[in-house]
Amino acid sequence: MPNPASRARAGRDRANFYSEITDKIIAELQAGRIPWVQPWGTAAAKAPLAMPKNASTSRQYSGVNILILWGAVIERGFTGQSWLTFRQALSLGGHVRKGERGTTVVYADRFVPNDEKRRAVETGEDEQAIPFLKRFTVFNTDQCEQLPGGIATAAPPPPAGLIEPTVDALIKASGIPFRIGGDRAFYATAEDYVQVPPPQAYFEPINWHRTALHELGHATGHRSRLNRDQSGSYGTKKYAFEELVAELSSAFGCASLGITPTVRHADYIGSWLEVLREDNRAIVRAASQASKAADYLLGFVPGSIESASLASAVADREAA
Repeated sequence: MPNPASRARAGRDRANFYSEITDKIIAELQAGRIPWVQPWGTAAAKAPLAMPKNASTSRQYSGVNILILWGAVIERGFTGQSWLTFRQALSLGGHVRKGERGTTVVYADRFVPNDEKRRAVETGEDEQAIPFLKRFTVFNTDQCEQLPGGIATAAPPPPAGLIEPTVDALIKASGIPFRIGGDRAFYATAEDYVQVPPPQAYFEPINWHRTALHELGHATGHRSRLNRDQSGSYGTKKYAFEELVAELSSAFGCASLGITPTVRHADYIGSWLEVLREDNRAIVRAASQASKAADYLLGFVPGSIESASLASAVADREAA
């Protein structure tokens, strides 16, 4: 049988991590700031809008790690969205500058010990996996020296005029019924279609893209797609949680496509705070599901645009 002490330690470590992240998100929301709506393109943000990635492997971070790293970029004034572990910096021929403070990200998964595998074979019972959580310290490439040329170079912004056609192509390729018109944006769960007012209805047309991706984020939860629980009615915690997933999915999608909308009015801050205070894992689960939603949608973008995060399996593990 899995060691009860190991289970207890793993459980405490996960609980501490979830509490740390949730407390920080709550503090930001209480201050009127939305952590996943960063002030890209302002004096407060020196880095370009982009998804955080590992500079050594080029793999994008997913789930709650996106929020952690975005927050560190803004808080500490980094000029890029690329990150390395201490050893990766050395393997590239560079190093982390002395005295630099890293940023903690997390990887969660489950494993089955050999003793448990043998027990399951002998008894015919199902194997019992032990959840574990690993913390890793990463450093922004701004914190490193002597890295190879180009490692810390930010990707250039998409050419003018590319964004809207790209989103249009995504919408058409996704097969999600999409209507433009009316005076409000929504996803009709029972009928399975998205409706968004025309771009000219927005004070700044760029915000149309954020709204469209938000509603498409809801549509990914349909049973024929990612099959999320969308049974919550307005005002319930389930409803607030699904809104949080769609909001994060839109933020991840905008970052991946280079879209910089203005800050959205925080319509749901009160309900989000209620959900986060009640469940310190909510932000981790929401970010994980949002990564999968953004991945699903960005999979319909023609060729050169990368998906919002790592493979959906990795997002699943972060919610463990």
